[in-house]
Amino acid sequence: MNDLLDLMRQFHILEAFWMTIKISLLGMLGALVLGTVVAVMRVSPIGVFQLFAKAYVSLCVNLPLTLVVFFAFFAMFLLLGIHLAPPGSRNSTEAFLWGVVAIAVYHSGFVAEAIRSGINTVPLGQAEAARAIGLTFGQTLTSVVLPQALRGAISPLGTTANSLVKNTTVLATIGVAEASYQMANMIEFRSDALYAIFFIMAAGFVILTLPLNVFFTRLSTKLAVTR
Repeated sequence: MNDLLDLMRQFHILEAFWMTIKISLLGMLGALVLGTVVAVMRVSPIGVFQLFAKAYVSLCVNLPLTLVVFFAFFAMFLLLGIHLAPPGSRNSTEAFLWGVVAIAVYHSGFVAEAIRSGINTVPLGQAEAARAIGLTFGQTLTSVVLPQALRGAISPLGTTANSLVKNTTVLATIGVAEASYQMANMIEFRSDALYAIFFIMAAGFVILTLPLNVFFTRLSTKLAVTR
């Protein structure tokens, strides 16, 4: 037990998992906001919006996350020189911010599909009734459709959140010091403790994802829409 604790202290494992948590929270928040906008565009009566949203979702769900992360960091930051961090910040800060953007953009396609599936569960008659009493398309969406759609999309959103947490490991490829980055360092410098390393990493991700699964399962049951 002491060996495990020493290993965790030596390689700053708690800090690494805290980094994973921060990436997950910011990434999911960004994916939820962007995904909701794309889902609304997908059901919009404006054809151009529908085409854009459909193409966007197709790209997100068919491109590998590693490619999205590499494009964000190497193309947008290193090649084009677009900075997200304040002037004078270290590259590690830029890597963190661009990693969060990549995670959010990639998973927003899945969020959009989840919300669109929730929108499809709302009876058409409710939207028609809202329009009949004078509500605009936007008012109908925000007051009638989206509240019910989000309730119906809780389960797939939970699956997406779970995947997002595990997909944060990809950011190790651009030098973000999250859990899998530290795992690689541990394997390189402490190859004599492989079993302990794998145990620490596996336990850490189970501790992160299991409560998340329980939370979304209970939330989905509590907010289930009875029709």
